[in-house]
Amino acid sequence: MGDPRGFLKIQRQKPAPRAVEERLQDYREFEPVFEEPPLREQASRCMDCGVPFCHRGCPLGNLIPEWNDHVTHGRWADAVEALEATNNFPEVTGRVCPAPCEASCVLNLQGTPVTIKEVERSIAARLVSNAPDAPNAPDAPNAPLVAHPAPARRSTRVAVVGSGPAGLAAAQQLARKGHAVTVFERDDRVGGLLRYGIPDFKLEKHLLDRRADQLAREGVTFRTGVDVGVDITAAALREQFDAIVLCIGAMQARELTTPGRELRGVHRAMELLTQQNRRVAGDTIPGDQAITATGKRVIILGGGDTGADCLGTSHRQGAANVVQIELMPRPPSERASTNPWPEWPMTLRTSSSHHEGGERAFAVLTRRLLGDDAGHVRALHAVRIRLDGGRVEEIPGSDLEIPCDLVLLAMGFVGPERSPLLTDLGVALDARGNITSSGGATSVPGVFAAGDASRGASLVVWAIAEGRRAAEAVDAHLARRAPQASHAPRAPHAPHVEKAPLAAE
Repeated sequence: MGDPRGFLKIQRQKPAPRAVEERLQDYREFEPVFEEPPLREQASRCMDCGVPFCHRGCPLGNLIPEWNDHVTHGRWADAVEALEATNNFPEVTGRVCPAPCEASCVLNLQGTPVTIKEVERSIAARLVSNAPDAPNAPDAPNAPLVAHPAPARRSTRVAVVGSGPAGLAAAQQLARKGHAVTVFERDDRVGGLLRYGIPDFKLEKHLLDRRADQLAREGVTFRTGVDVGVDITAAALREQFDAIVLCIGAMQARELTTPGRELRGVHRAMELLTQQNRRVAGDTIPGDQAITATGKRVIILGGGDTGADCLGTSHRQGAANVVQIELMPRPPSERASTNPWPEWPMTLRTSSSHHEGGERAFAVLTRRLLGDDAGHVRALHAVRIRLDGGRVEEIPGSDLEIPCDLVLLAMGFVGPERSPLLTDLGVALDARGNITSSGGATSVPGVFAAGDASRGASLVVWAIAEGRRAAEAVDAHLARRAPQASHAPRAPHAPHVEKAPLAAE
């Protein structure tokens, strides 16, 4: 602990974000990395609790008091080592994680937790600058990360389906144990939801490119543009690999079933977000397929993170106005007595996008979408509701009609997309349609699952934790097989990204 009374003398502080007027003009990140002097002060607020409840809040079990102490004393190499011991992608979680660790921090009893997320992100900015002669300055964002290839390679082959946070974490852990890992991704770039779901103003994609390069130099092979179950059968996958890890996410979107869904101008949230992320990456979207909010009256159905991402994107595209609608009543600003610390606070959450403008409407039930003579959406008809004993009750006479030109459906996800892969592999599914797994193992020997595919739509930090757990299960499974020959590790190489189908398919 840097200062036993630090939490009494130093107030919680975060770096000032870029001004709204400035950040709405581009898609660069809106929040800078902390400068070192205030960062070390913030880390010194950590009390090194006898029972570190922040560990309880973090699915990864990050060594938070340890790296707070290292940062307080300027031991950046030690801080980097402690951070990487439990987290494969701290530069990602330091940006997009809602920080359940901070919710569980003892100082959050007074609403002033240690700025754990900011400290984590700042350490991650120094991942490759831990040499004794230059320990204090963040590196250039595109500086390559140090690779940690296995000391010896095994002949065991593992297929990881999906390159989101769970897939990448599982692949990295398995490669570092010496297994030959191939990651299959149906999109044209690696990253899954991190790549095409999260806007660049929250997570710039050069960070993903840098990680993919590191994984490739550690021996991971990436095969993009391959839809497993379609381009390569489950049978072929099982024949060519000793184990399979399913990290396919939970991208089956919850649908709107009210009249008017078929109108033009009504789209799933991911359609807008994916297109904009592609534009930022330099891709061209054909005009007849383009979805934009420019000059339009926008309605977003859904009050979660995806809805907030649509809000921020709509602002940057120049929407005329935006209304974000949530079915449930407005959450309280303070914890309820039935929701005590250190539980996750069920309170109103306001993202950076909400500070940029727009209107939020709570307790509103969509009844139908209205269209014009050309079949394009022109308004949303809704009614206000209240909860009575947990049941939704419409308020008589509260009907309202909201004009709109674009409706974005951000109502959450209900499980993995239905695909031939799951059917052909024969893995058991739970009542929600998620892959049933225990400790990463599915009902089919040699087939494992991790992340949203098995637990439902959740946090990036949970996906990384489950990817790591699945890797341990795969390694133990392969260790029980007949001994495998090993050989010297391959030399570091440039990122290996294949796009052609396997010859044996």
